[in-house]
Amino acid sequence: MEAKRSLSSGARSQVTEDGFLSALKMLDVGKWPIFALCSPDELKLIRQACVFGSAGNEVLYSTENDEVFVLGTNCSGCLGTGDILHSIEPRRVDHLCGKKIACLSYGSGPHVVIATDEGEVYTWGHNAYNQLGNGTTNHGLVPTHISTNLGNRKVIEVACGSHHSLVLTSDGEVFAWGYNNSGQVGSGSTANQPIPRKVTGCLQNKIATTIACGQMCSMAVVESGEVYVWGYNGNGQLGLGSSGNQPTPCRIAALQGIRVHKIVCGYAHTLVLTDEGHLYAWGANSYGQLGTGNKSNQSYPTPVSVEKDRVIEIAACHSAHTSAAKTQSGHIYMWGQCRGQSVTLPHLTHFSCTDDVFACFATPAVSWRLLSVEPDDHLTVAQSLKKEFDNPETADLKFLVDGKYIYVHKVLLKIRCEHFRSVLNGNEDDIVEMDEFSYPVYRAFLEYLYTDCINLSPEDAIGLLDLATFYRDNRLKKLCQQTIKQGICEDNAIALLSAAVKYEAQGQWRHHIWTPNTPDPKGQYEDVAVTL
Repeated sequence: MEAKRSLSSGARSQVTEDGFLSALKMLDVGKWPIFALCSPDELKLIRQACVFGSAGNEVLYSTENDEVFVLGTNCSGCLGTGDILHSIEPRRVDHLCGKKIACLSYGSGPHVVIATDEGEVYTWGHNAYNQLGNGTTNHGLVPTHISTNLGNRKVIEVACGSHHSLVLTSDGEVFAWGYNNSGQVGSGSTANQPIPRKVTGCLQNKIATTIACGQMCSMAVVESGEVYVWGYNGNGQLGLGSSGNQPTPCRIAALQGIRVHKIVCGYAHTLVLTDEGHLYAWGANSYGQLGTGNKSNQSYPTPVSVEKDRVIEIAACHSAHTSAAKTQSGHIYMWGQCRGQSVTLPHLTHFSCTDDVFACFATPAVSWRLLSVEPDDHLTVAQSLKKEFDNPETADLKFLVDGKYIYVHKVLLKIRCEHFRSVLNGNEDDIVEMDEFSYPVYRAFLEYLYTDCINLSPEDAIGLLDLATFYRDNRLKKLCQQTIKQGICEDNAIALLSAAVKYEAQGQWRHHIWTPNTPDPKGQYEDVAVTL
């Protein structure tokens, strides 16, 4: 825990014009009750997270520096901490720290399967049915690298059923292992599979692009957009028009001519999304999870209408009877079992992502996928300006301060500062020497012109306050005053007091300074009124 907290220690405050501290983009996990056990500082560091378990009482998350933490009830050692002790405080999983998690899935035991960015597979947790793929039926208390038959392959996707596991390699191969009572491993038998085995049959020579698992069934979409299914079919969840189990992969003939882009599985129902944004569903429907307006099971793919809008994302989880979808216009719909109610048609919500549906309405409240901070390649105008500060490739002016160059753009300086508007007008020089202020101070000033915020220590803010007074920039002066006020301590109070007096700062602030030269060995505190 201490190692995690130290990530934010030593961070320097960035004060914006309105006085608020700037914040890193963070993952919104607040709708899952279990995250109430984490402190606000811990929540700020989370970059990936997954809530799982039979009651949604386990969570795994990774931080911005690839440390991995877990907390919860730890059924069958599914937290990977080396024991079966429950925890209401985050515990670090040393075996996974430093390994970037690319994808994660979990079973009902629960067992957990992850793949790293390097394509390595790690498993741990419940293992009574060989679902960890390590050749034993002993529960795994720590993450273990699974290399048998996968050693020279890069795994890019993982999926778990109740007690079996499925992985997809970068070459489009599918491997399965674990519980096989209904043929969900695809081996042609019903014997449990203790180690990863390549799924062949009709998938032989096919390149799979994505995979999914229901409780006791498995599915794969191949390059052509065809869907192959195998395993338990008692509710018609294989979409083959029957209810018989399928021990080897079989193509869904009813989807002939339809190119499937994505597939997800609920407890006993299936959703697919086509390349044209159409949604089809089949399987169990006792809670309305197919979205067809009734509760009748469907053994064939059935079209589902979502307000005639193009669907871009579908969501389901093998532990729930809930379905969700996101449309091109950003609307989030849910249906199926929603907090005990049966919703038989897609219902428009006020959510901004499908993950929130499962946090608030699924039973149990689990994650249907690994939550991640979404990368955003689009830069706003403000972000673009900030990026170009001190960039020698685009700058047309540089300041030489204390022997160091600071690269800027004339037009921006003239727009942002009246002083530069005057001195740079008609000036064709590309180098300006600056002797009046130090490098940290002048760089902070120029950066402020690009970002509207300052990022420096209270001591350096004294010099910047001097500069702001010289240039008559009242907004900058105000930010300097705030930085000094927030950073004052017993060691620097006198110096900051002198600066406040010198620069005629306004406002009243009181601070206690320890005066050691007194008869009292413990020291004596006196009040110092610092004008700010």
